[in-house]
Amino acid sequence: MLGLLGRRLFGRAEAAATAPAPRPPPPAARPARHRQPPRRGPSLTVEEIPTRFPPQTEILVQVTKGPIGNKGSRVTANLSIPGRFLVLLPNSSHVGVSKRIEDRHERERIRQMLRGLRVPRGMGLICRTLGEGKQEPEFREDFELLMGYWQRLEKTRREKRAPCCVYQEPPLFERMLRDYLYEDVEEVVVDSERAREVAAAMVEGTGRRTRVRLYKGAVPLFDHSGIQTEIDNILTRQVRLPGGGYLCVDETEALIAIDVNTGRNRTGKDHPETILKTNLEAVAEIARQLRVRNIGGQIVLDLIDMRSREDRQTVFKAFKDALRRDRAHTKVCPISPLGLIEMTRQREHGSLLETVYSPCPYCRGKGRVKSPKSVSVEIQRRLQSILRGGRSQQLRVSLHPHVLERLRNEDADLLEAMERNHRGELSFRADPELHLEEFTVTDAATGRRL
Repeated sequence: MLGLLGRRLFGRAEAAATAPAPRPPPPAARPARHRQPPRRGPSLTVEEIPTRFPPQTEILVQVTKGPIGNKGSRVTANLSIPGRFLVLLPNSSHVGVSKRIEDRHERERIRQMLRGLRVPRGMGLICRTLGEGKQEPEFREDFELLMGYWQRLEKTRREKRAPCCVYQEPPLFERMLRDYLYEDVEEVVVDSERAREVAAAMVEGTGRRTRVRLYKGAVPLFDHSGIQTEIDNILTRQVRLPGGGYLCVDETEALIAIDVNTGRNRTGKDHPETILKTNLEAVAEIARQLRVRNIGGQIVLDLIDMRSREDRQTVFKAFKDALRRDRAHTKVCPISPLGLIEMTRQREHGSLLETVYSPCPYCRGKGRVKSPKSVSVEIQRRLQSILRGGRSQQLRVSLHPHVLERLRNEDADLLEAMERNHRGELSFRADPELHLEEFTVTDAATGRRL
């Protein structure tokens, strides 16, 4: 059985097999199903696993997915350590480039630079999408940082006994500096001495002239900088535009829809200049919202209809220009005849909405519940079915108070007619603990639930 500690994404754990006999492990723990590194030969079959990995064998694995419900963590022996521009593959000699970098000449240029790095035998590298356009010194800097991670991992592995966590991703603050400390960052402001030391060390390691400043004000740093207000605003469905218009951002499982509306901008509402101005404000704000909300996947923008082809081209160009600040890879289609822009954006992590919120336990994430009228109709159908079947003539219904109010007022005549037609007897009891859509029907004589 595979034992794990530190079950976090990119956590490293050594595992000890504890089965009493050399037999294939149960489905819940399949460490040997993971493909072996190319330098160790071809993939193993299930029958070969007990021989290759007898009980008490230590296996270095990476947690790729945490436990969900009754399912345990998902692990793999194909290790990968991500950096800012590169991903280190300790057990593979593969050298590759992200598929999102589509230009053939750029892909070949990157491959040549990666081959020029002194990668240890048996290890490989993959260039991430953010590596597009970067030069050899930047790749070398990132590669040396990743090799430092790997060397510390190996040292920890030799010193500790399995099962144990030997590596995990750096804290959020360090990951932010790693992923976003680019040349255009002039200053890093922190509110603790520890964070200042870490930031100064990372800036010094990059050789850049970025300033690191310790904030000592009485007001919290996020409030002082207006960041908390921005966080509160980006979690709302509507986003106001400077000219009075607004955006509606709706995230669904299939795609993200962003609708543009003129809102309070009633002056010359249908005038081409007003429409053009609102759309230009909208695409600039949409590009920003995609970044701050970390929205990824398929996205559809519903702009205000523009009759002029020149105006459509102006808005499309403005949107493309606004997306240049985005570190994530995007692919944008021209404005369709219906005024829609279809695009995709690289999905690296869950969106801000998914991170901050959990699905509503009452509506189960739908955002809506059935109306009392709809539930009343369901109850009437259920009662009709029971009375016609002759299973019982005395029925007791427990239901939500709002639904009971509907039955006692608007639907009272229908229930009385049902009692007369089927010679039944109906009684109702309000239960505020029940869900609005939930109800129970029991036999009043026996107490049996029907």
